[in-house]
Amino acid sequence: MEQQNFIHELMDATDQKLTPKQAQIIQAAIEIFAEKGYAATSTSEIAKRAGVAEGTIFRHYKTKKDLLISIVSPAITRFVVPFFAEKFVQDVFDQDEIEEIEPLLKNLISNRYQFVKNNVPLLRIMLQEMAFHPELQEQYKRVFVSKVLPRFKQVVDQLRGARQIGDIPTETVLRLTMTTIIGFLITRFIVMPDYPWDDETEIEYTIQFIRNGLKGI
Repeated sequence: MEQQNFIHELMDATDQKLTPKQAQIIQAAIEIFAEKGYAATSTSEIAKRAGVAEGTIFRHYKTKKDLLISIVSPAITRFVVPFFAEKFVQDVFDQDEIEEIEPLLKNLISNRYQFVKNNVPLLRIMLQEMAFHPELQEQYKRVFVSKVLPRFKQVVDQLRGARQIGDIPTETVLRLTMTTIIGFLITRFIVMPDYPWDDETEIEYTIQFIRNGLKGI
């Protein structure tokens, strides 16, 4: 596991300056939450792995749930919105005209592939805990509606005008595209991580599957 990636992503997403002990706590919490799940993890276990006193955790986070939220909230923002990092938005979406779907899909999938590859425990925690914490679901919805949907609609309109996709409702295009990409990533890194995948080939298959499906409807 590339532990420092987790910490860097969290700091980038929240613009917060973590103390060394906070970084140790978050790193330990990510590891144990991913291994055992939130409910089965105790703050004493986190403290032991982090090499700090249990009281140190509560000086930074009022409850175990606060610690979970501090990890998962920025992870949702980073994962859900490929779309989120300013540079990615500029590179992929902020073009005068997007007339071909394949380069867009290639950038989108490759970007999210690399993020998940570097942060598998974060994805595992998100999948485990999202259903049980309404505040995380609400954040997902807020990020989706405010950051993903408006820009995605503009891109779909451009691609539809360029005849890259069929006459399909924008929300359906989003559903078909994102469920396929997320399904690929979950299978690759969570369900079958040890299978000898040819990642470049699988990414290309995913691109062609989405392209042909959207164009053929």
